[in-house]
Amino acid sequence: MSFVLAIDQGTTSSRAIVFRSDISIAATAQQEFPQHFPASGWVEHEPEDIWTSTLQVCREALEKAGLKAKDIAAIGITNQRETTVVWDRATGQAVHRAIVWQDRRTADICARLKNEGHEPAISAKTGLIIDPYFSGTKVAWILDHVPGARERAGRGELMFGTVDCYLLWRLTAGRVHATDATNASRTLLFNIHTGEWDDDLLKLLRVPRSMLPEVKDSSAKFGDSDAGLLGGSIPISGIAGDQQAATIGQACFTPGMIKSTYGTGCFALLNTGTTPVASKNKLLTTIAYQLNGKRTYALEGSIFVAGSAVQWLRDGLGIIKQASETGPLADKSDSMQSVYLVPAFVGMGAPYWNPRVRGALFGLTRNTGPAELAHAALESVCYQTYDLREAMRADWPGEKAANVLRVDGGMTASDWTMQRLADLLDAPVDRPMIQETTALGAAYLAGLNAGVYPEPAKFADNWRLEHRFKPNMSKATRERKLAGWARAVKGVLASDEGE
Repeated sequence: MSFVLAIDQGTTSSRAIVFRSDISIAATAQQEFPQHFPASGWVEHEPEDIWTSTLQVCREALEKAGLKAKDIAAIGITNQRETTVVWDRATGQAVHRAIVWQDRRTADICARLKNEGHEPAISAKTGLIIDPYFSGTKVAWILDHVPGARERAGRGELMFGTVDCYLLWRLTAGRVHATDATNASRTLLFNIHTGEWDDDLLKLLRVPRSMLPEVKDSSAKFGDSDAGLLGGSIPISGIAGDQQAATIGQACFTPGMIKSTYGTGCFALLNTGTTPVASKNKLLTTIAYQLNGKRTYALEGSIFVAGSAVQWLRDGLGIIKQASETGPLADKSDSMQSVYLVPAFVGMGAPYWNPRVRGALFGLTRNTGPAELAHAALESVCYQTYDLREAMRADWPGEKAANVLRVDGGMTASDWTMQRLADLLDAPVDRPMIQETTALGAAYLAGLNAGVYPEPAKFADNWRLEHRFKPNMSKATRERKLAGWARAVKGVLASDEGE
């Protein structure tokens, strides 16, 4: 029996899962770590917390599984994307806290780049839009705001990496500075057509090339873990950003297949095959995975707030003690009320892309209470997914795109939410047997290189359905609810224009 260790380093926690060769789970370990909010719209992580929590869960998962390093064929890494770390090449010390993907501090830099007319050229090369979400402006901010950082970067003393790259560097005791094509494609510095870092983009964002990691296939031999960390050396042979890893874990290998992951945010990816499709509806063109030097592309819609809306109910409002209470509470809501939450806590993602707007509640009455707020929070995730799906259909003709949505992530445990999603999309929603699709994708990439798992087509045969949610809402109700959501979004966007 061969085992693969998957590291799933997320926004609020680090996890490690040991998968068997038949993709069943042998053991899992998880650890939350602190979030830092030093100013409005700023989100940071301590890189050392990311590293120590990751190492801890890896050790714990191996212990729970009763395995040693020699039993593990390979390690796969998947990670919160766009989160940016800059560290000292000699000491490994980060020069600043990691700037998290949700962070909006570079909104002014982005506005300036747009005003100067750079967006069309950047989009043509990267498939992205200019937004604080991506890593490039975060690196520039660190170099500009940490005393001496720009000079040190110029001398080749500093390294940049997304979280996968930083973990790889730590796991290999500083021997390997590399990333994969999916993570590179989220930086605003990488040309997704040539598969290389782009000199024009580096110059525009003032990022020295010497800081950048080598870019490899998603399934490749990246290096070996330092023997002292996990009781022996283990090959690291798979890396992908979390949403791409989930696409692989969901076996969306055929063009037209769509998956949607519900974690802190929500991310929908549509496989477009070997063709990068330029969106006319503010979706992103991204690399879904790169195998044997061949890139497969996807259209992606990014929603910044999904599970974090439930966290807000728990931590901000205190109306629930745990996430699992939200569905039953929403079920008790007054059906005569139409309360809408537009959860633009950190601006709005696709297909609106407005970093300045903030969230709002619409339709409040004297009788609105915890049940209605829970209902509105869960429904907001479904409405945002609907907006993404419509944008995808416009960019990728309907007859090509699959009607079924494959879902994964923490929120999919809520039957109430998944049923409402099927109702509002008017399409089947499929929840797989293995919910840990992000970690499974990382494990698959590592296991593919190590000879544990078969080629993609054969691996896709292992995908198993746990439950299919079928739509049962009347057309009139669906249309009324969607029209209400559209008005609410319009109201939020109008508030930005009025400032």
